[in-house]
Amino acid sequence: MTKTTDLPLIIPIFPLPGAVLFPRARMPLHIFEPRYLAMIDDVMKSPHRLMGMVQPRDVPKGAEARLQSIGCAGRLTGFSETEDGRYMITVTGASRFRLGTEVEGFAPYRRFNVDFSPFGRDLGAEEQDQAFARGPFWALLKRYFKTMNLASDWQNMEEAEPELLINALSMLCPFPNEEKQALLEAPSLANRRETLVTLMEFSLHTGPTDDQMQ
Repeated sequence: MTKTTDLPLIIPIFPLPGAVLFPRARMPLHIFEPRYLAMIDDVMKSPHRLMGMVQPRDVPKGAEARLQSIGCAGRLTGFSETEDGRYMITVTGASRFRLGTEVEGFAPYRRFNVDFSPFGRDLGAEEQDQAFARGPFWALLKRYFKTMNLASDWQNMEEAEPELLINALSMLCPFPNEEKQALLEAPSLANRRETLVTLMEFSLHTGPTDDQMQ
């Protein structure tokens, strides 16, 4: 799939708070709910093997559940089944999309019309960030990880290319859901890195919250 017109118009959606996927990034998932087990069965039968990762919106308790307008489609690239019927899968990010209307049907999971056209750049080569200064970024990152009591494989992180490093941190750092959504919606890798730096600096200024420590 090298252009947005190669992508399907309708995909199944897996809503998961706090989980954002980026193009070319990989995400392991543990699937156990019957409706999503059925979804994975159908995804594996499809020619594109795509599913959409979308965060639910943060809404007041009792309000109608809603989804964020932008998510990322992931291609099922790894699969194993446990003895009790659960699935351990890996999805690899293909492209972000804008969520359209929901498709009615008899499937136990939700399917939506999606528009990939605003994110044609996602299907290209690995994105570059010419202004990325590894030294200052690394100093901030180490302070952030120490303050948040986070462990990391520093050697692998030091060897990672900017896109892999920035997107992996955007997925893994314990930011609130809305802040993770802002990282996903950043128009470029440079914008995402700037947002990531701002979020880490803010966390260092305010200290870890209960949500961030979990």
